[in-house]
Amino acid sequence: MWWGVAAALLANTLYSLGFVLEKRALTSLPEVSIRQPARLLRLVLGSPLWIGGSLALAAGFGAQLVVYRTLPIAAAQGIFVSGLVLLVLLSARLLGEETTGRERYALGAILLALLMVVLSLREDADSVGRDAPYPLILLVCVPSLAAGVWLYGSAERRARNRHRRPTTGVEYGVAVGLLYGVSSLAIKGVSGHLTTDGTGGAVLDLLSSPYPYLLLFTGVFGLVMSQAALQRCRASLIVPVCTTVTSLFTAVLGTPAFGEALPHDPLRLALRVAGTALAVAVLLTMPKHDSAPRTTSPAEELASP
Repeated sequence: MWWGVAAALLANTLYSLGFVLEKRALTSLPEVSIRQPARLLRLVLGSPLWIGGSLALAAGFGAQLVVYRTLPIAAAQGIFVSGLVLLVLLSARLLGEETTGRERYALGAILLALLMVVLSLREDADSVGRDAPYPLILLVCVPSLAAGVWLYGSAERRARNRHRRPTTGVEYGVAVGLLYGVSSLAIKGVSGHLTTDGTGGAVLDLLSSPYPYLLLFTGVFGLVMSQAALQRCRASLIVPVCTTVTSLFTAVLGTPAFGEALPHDPLRLALRVAGTALAVAVLLTMPKHDSAPRTTSPAEELASP
């Protein structure tokens, strides 16, 4: 179990560092768009800083495979959400991004939700699932992918409105979070197929499952969508929203899909349900618009020294 906790903390560090490096690289690149994916890829692949960020994310993916082999889904998501604090600190240090008081309270509430979920765990009572029925996985994942792509497209159409208020990127974060939630379930499925015995058979068994194809879809679309969103919005807000959606999606839908039952003890069940509900409530109440920059009136300009 402790190997899983260490791997989860390592994945947190790698994911946070990767997102911040990619964001910093994107600020110096021309504007990218999902409508021009080839141009987007050409621009980012020409940035050494962005490549460094993507390598950190890839290493986080490897650590996540270890996590899902050793920890229940709910426990893993609880630790992953705690990485939001590190992300905000790195964003402030390396990107100069400032969070509002309301957003800091929201992050505090998310950490409280995390604590409630963690307190609901018990090592001797929580089992680690290895696989899920493929029809059930497709029933959960396909509509979620469609919803994520539709929501992102809707946010893009609103963003092109010249009279819109500046957006914080909550809609982008939710859309990308849905894709990464599907990716997280696929990673969980892949981890269950990893074995040192009968490698050839394990590979064929994996290829006959939906997991590698879900990873391919979410990898391609998630890459393009997340880069355009990161360039337009603050990493210190869009990544926490994305992470929250991903974690809740994976915990709420992945736990029953992979046969990891909810706690039978009333107190532990109440903590897990209340923690999940609190995180959802925080997400729904987060501000959806940044404050418009204050303009100086002519009278103020004349009065200034």
